Amino acid sequence: MDRVYNFSAGPAQLPLAVLEKAQKEFLSYEQSGMSVMEMSHRSKIFDAILQQTEQLLRDLMEIPDHYKVLFIQGGASLQFSMIPLNLLANGGHAYYVNTGSWSKKALIEAEKVGESRVLASSEDKNFTYIPEIDFSVLDDNTKYVHITTNNTIEGTRFTHIPDTGDVPLVADMSSNILSEQIDVSKFGIIYAGAQKNLGIAGLTIVIIRDDLIGHAPSNLPTMLKYDTYAKNRSLYNTPPTFAIYMTKLVLEWLKEQGGIKQIEKLNIEKASLLYNYIDESNMFFSNVRSEDRSLMNIPFLTKSDELNELFVKEAQKEGLVTLKGHRSVGGMRASIYNSMPIEGVKALVQFMKEFESKNG
Repeated sequence: MDRVYNFSAGPAQLPLAVLEKAQKEFLSYEQSGMSVMEMSHRSKIFDAILQQTEQLLRDLMEIPDHYKVLFIQGGASLQFSMIPLNLLANGGHAYYVNTGSWSKKALIEAEKVGESRVLASSEDKNFTYIPEIDFSVLDDNTKYVHITTNNTIEGTRFTHIPDTGDVPLVADMSSNILSEQIDVSKFGIIYAGAQKNLGIAGLTIVIIRDDLIGHAPSNLPTMLKYDTYAKNRSLYNTPPTFAIYMTKLVLEWLKEQGGIKQIEKLNIEKASLLYNYIDESNMFFSNVRSEDRSLMNIPFLTKSDELNELFVKEAQKEGLVTLKGHRSVGGMRASIYNSMPIEGVKALVQFMKEFESKNG
């Protein structure tokens, strides 16, 4: 069976070379006679996988030495709770920039723990832009500011990382980590579910500055404390071993592509191809403010729900799958993460042209 171009927002398409290597090593990793799924997480073989995965991520993102890299389960959604439980439970307040469905969910969880306020919001226009932020309200009792750097559902992104001064900046980077160069030192915590640009579902990466570890209240359950993972190299309990291995393969692949600098150039080229056609089209349009458009998740629509449904149906016949937009936005959405080849975007644009010619 021929492979399709999978535009899913996540779990997302993986590089073919990664899948082929995983297939080759599936039954016996490095002549061990075991699959990674079968081996002890405390074995020397898996310990090497864990170390290699962390080092690859450190090298690619240029993570400073005073940051820990933690391998956690529970998805980004668990981080919505862990962050305030570790940083806010002892008092003070946090600010959240509300730019979409996921930042709103993060705020809801934080409000269950402590005082959490909205610093800025784009909800007034259905999250179709990134709002201006007034940082003058930050004070000594502000424990952190939270942003979602890329909004998977709404298709917006922070094109410039805000400067929060001495207040730690916390970022959900689930849908754009590794897609463009960032300065890790501007953040207190970066977290990301793996199933978009890092690997497969089941693993969450947390990059956390050392001084933000160890502030959890004593009665917080062990598995909700960051220092549990930091002190035990993410091996306090059995981590998602196969998901970590798959992340290692993805990071190796990314390094082979020339690293983040080169993949960012390709991502800009891919996104430009699609945005340029949408802007030129008489049928397709985007509601997202142009200067805030995501490189990873591109929502677009036609003039009617009937045409949208027909587009998704006809595209699937051509091997262009999972293009239906999120129910809160409607229309279509093309997620073009690192592993989406430029040929996939070109095929989508060509199909859009043909669809418009037939139905315009």
